[in-house]
Order: sequence, then structure tokens, then C-alpha cells
Amino acid sequence: MPRIDLNSDMGESFGLYNYGEDEAAIKFVSSANLACGFHAGDPVVIATSVELAKSHNVAVGAHVGFPDLMGFGRRPMTIKPSDLNSYVTYQMGALIGFLKTADLTLHHIKPHGALYMMALEDENYAEAILDATMALAPDSMIYTIRDSATWHVALKKGIRPIPEFFADRGYHADGRVKMFDWSLAEAGDSHKAIAERVVQMITTGGIDSFEGGTVSVEAETVCVHSDTPGAADILSEIHKKLTAKNIEIKTID
Repeated sequence: MPRIDLNSDMGESFGLYNYGEDEAAIKFVSSANLACGFHAGDPVVIATSVELAKSHNVAVGAHVGFPDLMGFGRRPMTIKPSDLNSYVTYQMGALIGFLKTADLTLHHIKPHGALYMMALEDENYAEAILDATMALAPDSMIYTIRDSATWHVALKKGIRPIPEFFADRGYHADGRVKMFDWSLAEAGDSHKAIAERVVQMITTGGIDSFEGGTVSVEAETVCVHSDTPGAADILSEIHKKLTAKNIEIKTID
């Protein structure tokens, strides 16, 4: 039976501000990427998010980002690799501490926003992230794009890279994901269409680009961001479509 992991970025509220559809979306995912306080999240949000994931038997990953609360970690930053390593170590250490109090371990790491995208192309950024991962959680894995700088650095360091597909983002004809300035319509004109595209990716290894033509995509995990409008409904539709096609939704071992 084919299988796939469903993941979502969560724990991105801050103080009195609630952000995302975590409580509704958590019911449909097998892994969650929790913000660690730099682009979003705070100690109370992290603790609450860990307990939410635990109560639904969902694996937890560290969603590490740039120190950019105002820009939600979506603004590119030029940072010394040694400083970035410290930032990632700090964030991972915080989440690992909360996981320990809940008798859980870190399953994976997934950079957030601009850091995710920059590390796809910048080996120095990828090295900084993965050196921190090796130091704190060498048995974890990293979610990224196949054949990116992050992918190859992970292989070199012995960290398992997990190829990721973004269900709620459009893809250019050359295979690049349109992460920012996006429109949900670029991923599908309905929740049903988005879910059907996920099935298409799993069963055929390709999807339709919003610019025209077919793009090859191979993934073991599929992301729907919890702050995407209608995220929980999209995940519910994906869940139904996968179940109907006898595709198992399962955390990656």
C-alpha cells in the first residue's frame, strides 16, 4: 500500500494573538512542524502545541526560522553561518526541552519561510542548520526539496533528507515552488482539486504547473500550512481522497 506523511506548520501564535488553524488541522496530519520562538511562537505556545501534538499522536519537528517576528520569518537575511548555527541551536534546544517534559523526542527539523528557501540554494546556510541538527538530534531527519543544497548537505552529514511537496502552493514550470506572493488558485481551483493534485503527485510522480505543462515531483511528505485559508478543510479533503485511494497516511519512521 502506498503511504505518505502529511505535515503542517503549527504553533505560530504569539502572546494574545492566535494564528493558524492548529486545533482543527491537527486531526488530519501525521507530523507537525512547531515554531520555536524566532519567527513565531512563545514558551506558552510551544508548550501548548507540544501537548496538542502528543494528544493526537502526531510527530513533532522543529520549525526553525530567522529572528524575524515582525516579518514572520519571510524576509531574506544575510547572517554569518556561525551565527545561524547558534540561532538554530537555540531554537532546537528550546523545543527539545519542552518535548522532554512531555516524554517525546524530536522527529525532524524543517526550516521556515525565507530560511527554508535560502538554504535550498546556499550550502553555508544548509551546513549551519545541519551542524546544529547533528549536535542536538543526530537521529532526526530534515524536510526539504529533493536535490537542493539542503538535501545534499544532509546526505553528506548522515542526516536523512525527506523530500517534501507543498499541496497549497503552486509550482512553476521549471519545478520551483512559489512560496511567497502566492495565490491558492495556483494550487487548485477548489479544495477537491488540491486534494486530487496530491493524489496525482503520489500516483504519477508529477503535477500540473500553474504556468502550463507537467512538473516531476517526488515526495514522502506533503505540507499544508495551517495559516492557509481553509487549511483544515483542505487537509480533510486530502485525507478523504487518500483514504479512498488506499494510500496510507503515516508518520515517517
